[in-house]
Amino acid sequence: MRSVLPFTAIVGQERLKKALILNAVNPNLRGVLIKGERGTAKSTAVRALADLLPDIEVVADCPFNCHPTDRTMQCDLCAERVDSGEELPVIRRKMKVVDLPLGATEDRIVGTLDIEKALKEGIKALQPGLLAEANRGILYIDEINLLEDHLVDVLLDAAAMGVNVVEREGISVSHPARFILVGTMNPDEGELRPQLSDRIGLSVEVKATRDIEERKRIIEVVEEFESDPLEFARKWKPRQKEVRDRILKAKRILPRARISDEMLERIARMCVELELDGHRADILIARCAKTIAAYELREEVSEEDIREAASFVLPHRLKAEPFEEPPDVEEILDQVMSDKPREREKEGNDEEDGEDKGEGGEGMDGERRFDVARALKPQINPKRDGKLRVGHGRRAKSISTGSGRYVKPRMPRGDEGDIALDATLRAAAVRSPGDGFRVEREDLRVKVRERRVSAAIAFVVDASGSMGAQRRMEVAKGAVMELLRESYQKRDKVAFVTFRGEGAQLVLPFSSSLTLAAKKLKEIPTGGRTPLSAGMKKGLELLRLEIRRNPNEYPIMILVSDGRANVPIKGEIRSEIERLAERIKREGIHLVIIDGETGFLKLGYNDLIERITGGERYSLDELRTHTPLERETLNALKNEKGGRA
Repeated sequence: MRSVLPFTAIVGQERLKKALILNAVNPNLRGVLIKGERGTAKSTAVRALADLLPDIEVVADCPFNCHPTDRTMQCDLCAERVDSGEELPVIRRKMKVVDLPLGATEDRIVGTLDIEKALKEGIKALQPGLLAEANRGILYIDEINLLEDHLVDVLLDAAAMGVNVVEREGISVSHPARFILVGTMNPDEGELRPQLSDRIGLSVEVKATRDIEERKRIIEVVEEFESDPLEFARKWKPRQKEVRDRILKAKRILPRARISDEMLERIARMCVELELDGHRADILIARCAKTIAAYELREEVSEEDIREAASFVLPHRLKAEPFEEPPDVEEILDQVMSDKPREREKEGNDEEDGEDKGEGGEGMDGERRFDVARALKPQINPKRDGKLRVGHGRRAKSISTGSGRYVKPRMPRGDEGDIALDATLRAAAVRSPGDGFRVEREDLRVKVRERRVSAAIAFVVDASGSMGAQRRMEVAKGAVMELLRESYQKRDKVAFVTFRGEGAQLVLPFSSSLTLAAKKLKEIPTGGRTPLSAGMKKGLELLRLEIRRNPNEYPIMILVSDGRANVPIKGEIRSEIERLAERIKREGIHLVIIDGETGFLKLGYNDLIERITGGERYSLDELRTHTPLERETLNALKNEKGGRA
């Protein structure tokens, strides 16, 4: 059996340990979201908590870890056995920590029904999943922010109801699913879906300590533990027992914990002042404050308990626009708890008030940096390419398996559980007409489904000097920023390539951190010649590598350029661009061109690229924000030409 570092021996990370303990005292706090860098004892603390807690009693032969006496925590079968007078066999065991891997399928999480067995024998045959294993334990999800949306929906349903329901073709089986949800994430790799973050009760941010003495102590503890885990555990046993006993006492005190009307009013006013959605934050702050008081072996909630509870409940719920720094929680608490009205931020700011801000300063070699102007969002309309993808997202339609909209049946390949009952019954009827109707294995059909998947979007941005003319780069940055906002909502990955001077540069490899992408966008300088083919080549190579690693993502290239190439890779510019455009189309990459060339006379290569790739194209003139009179003039020009102005 693998040894676990004692919970009380973990050096530092006091807020993380406190949040975990509070959930052990009161599972109704709905778990912990842990934000921070790797190597900061996150998973160690979670496993150590499970080892610290008292053993639990479970029904020995039940796959759902049902409670032997509490009817509200029993599956239907255990309840039926009790009703029939049977005495359920009981064992005691440690609380489990169940890992939910990012690559897990929906069936692995919720469990599956053996439809073939059910059809033939008329019984419900459930193969338990991870939610069954995690019942009355801890469900641990590393990198929870990267979890597929459809799996998030499954977790939300189970967490809200405390029950996991498995349904296939009108057959339904359910079992209790009450667990402490602990998720970890690195914010630089993408934000957590708001619906999920709101359902997780508490959050903490962890960082590696910068204190030299504490770092020395960490080294000593780890070395001592790994040299003799059993002796180390014996050494810490008294302290472990002390914390375990305190948790048990807190559980007994918790039902008697009281919170005054004055404190409730403070909580309500705090949440109104912060403009939080719904009432979940109010409830959880009060619930957490009572749990803190109980752990301190008190029955009366104090103002400090409320402040500490709010510091756990609020950080992941405070509203912040995408790509903006989150509000300072401590500053907000100081204002609210001292009855000071919170200062409202002014509508708009210097960077995004829609006014023309002028060019940034010049850098080396005549470089210029442009601000991000307001712009309209180009539309991305990728077509379904017929490739089978098992990923999830909100961008492009794709053929899938396991979930999504049922579009047609097909023959199964091996053991597949997503049975198309209608097609199966039709096949059986055709094979055996008349009286002896029965379903055989050769009659089975499975569902072909369609669903939306996320995209890998490579922004290939022309940063040459010509993009600085007529403030094109300002509008181009604005259009790209709008696309980044959309990608944030659709859970895409993005990368940045820029080209200028003599070649192309990878500014940002594929990342789910749209905040980092927005920062890189703002920093792009402009100047020099236009090596368009080098930029297209770099973007193509980047997308090919990413799709090789993640074939479930839909590849999109967004080319931002005026198309006025004047630097080849090594041959003739036009033939290079033609070959690259043909490769982009052949690779199944959806191309969107944001055309920086203005006027009716087009001298660049964007027409050629659009024609070969069959992609979409938008003029920067279309994307500028205009006055009503300017919009009217542009529309008149469009109508006169029968197309884009």
